[in-house]
Amino acid sequence: MKAAFLPDRGVVKVSDEDARKFLNGLITTDLAKLEPGLGRFGALLTPQGKIIADFLITEVPSGHGGGFLLDCPRAVAQALAERLGMYKMRAKVGIENLSESLGVIAAWDGEPAVRPDLAFADPREPALGWRIIAPIALAQKVADLIGADLVEAAAYEAVRIAHGVPRGGMDFIYSDAFPHETNMDRLHGVDFKKGCYVGQEVVSRMQHRGTARTRTVRVALDGPSPEAGATILAGDKAVGTMGSTAGGNGLALLRIDRAAEALDAGLALTAGGLTLHLANPDDLQIAAKQPVA
Repeated sequence: MKAAFLPDRGVVKVSDEDARKFLNGLITTDLAKLEPGLGRFGALLTPQGKIIADFLITEVPSGHGGGFLLDCPRAVAQALAERLGMYKMRAKVGIENLSESLGVIAAWDGEPAVRPDLAFADPREPALGWRIIAPIALAQKVADLIGADLVEAAAYEAVRIAHGVPRGGMDFIYSDAFPHETNMDRLHGVDFKKGCYVGQEVVSRMQHRGTARTRTVRVALDGPSPEAGATILAGDKAVGTMGSTAGGNGLALLRIDRAAEALDAGLALTAGGLTLHLANPDDLQIAAKQPVA
């Protein structure tokens, strides 16, 4: 088993007696299905349905004070805490950015020998393994406890990319992408059966429209990697944006209809002058035909 401390992740805590109801009325996932030891994937959206921040969320055991911990990008942790605070009004909730004292460890390639109290299986993709919330100073101690070799975060990034799981700020821009474009619906990040939340009307409309025109797909690289954010071209026509890369694999945000037309016409996909290929050409057909759900 391997484990890595993820320096790009932060932690926001939401606590007190109204915490569950408060969060459930704001975010895309259903907290009625959450309990200590489990994790959910979700996001806070703008009223227009675009992602402000996506995160993994777990419930804190009562013995550790209760409440909920949001494992989110450290770069947006303070902004997320402040945005949640805007909705607080008279709700009895406390909101804290704990990123200076708590961080996130990812563990994969096996099962933990011991499960720490603030550990949960990553709900997005089984290959991503486990998340453990702990101070950075305890990273080695946690790795030893669960029976894992502590490795660099880049090793985890390679696993994430190879399994097609987007990362905000690298594979899409916050406040500019809809959940469907980042495959949140396929990664168990949107619960379409729960009640209202911010941006729900827009997301539901996309859900029932039938198809998503833009999706995050896996790509393969023959040599050097294009920079994240580079425009992907088919001939001289823009069809998408390059995301993160590692070990010959990458993620790309593509207009799947345009990319499919280009490939049918025999045009190569390039980014920054470098050729890239779909890791699985059938991804475009699956994405084009599959209802948004």
